[in-house]
Amino acid sequence: MVTFNQLLRKKSSQKFKKRYNISSSLEKCPQKKGVCIRVTTMKPKKPNSAIRKIAKVKLSTGRDVMCYIPGQGHRLQKHSVVLVRGGRVPDLPGIHYHAVRGKYDFIGTENFVRKAGRSKYGLNKIREDK
Repeated sequence: MVTFNQLLRKKSSQKFKKRYNISSSLEKCPQKKGVCIRVTTMKPKKPNSAIRKIAKVKLSTGRDVMCYIPGQGHRLQKHSVVLVRGGRVPDLPGIHYHAVRGKYDFIGTENFVRKAGRSKYGLNKIREDK
């Protein structure tokens, strides 16, 4: 049981901790436009094994951020224009942003058939003409 004196002494720590925004470079916007500075790969943290594609992007605000390139295959290169949204990648340290597919120079991939979650990969609806 906490005594009255302990409550008086530790009242600041009893309050909720102030939360900070990991994707603060977006400046409270849902997305920001940016230009790729470097497109490279990265290996994930310990239990996982892969080669993940990432890009260093200079946002319209002037800040440089590292963002993840989702999906299979891409044609991004230096000076490509991309739309960046928040959302970290758990097994890549320091990657707190995602590039949005199907916008600006970051187009959807061909030969990649999906029916569910198409919009995440910038794909149009599959037409089945009978």
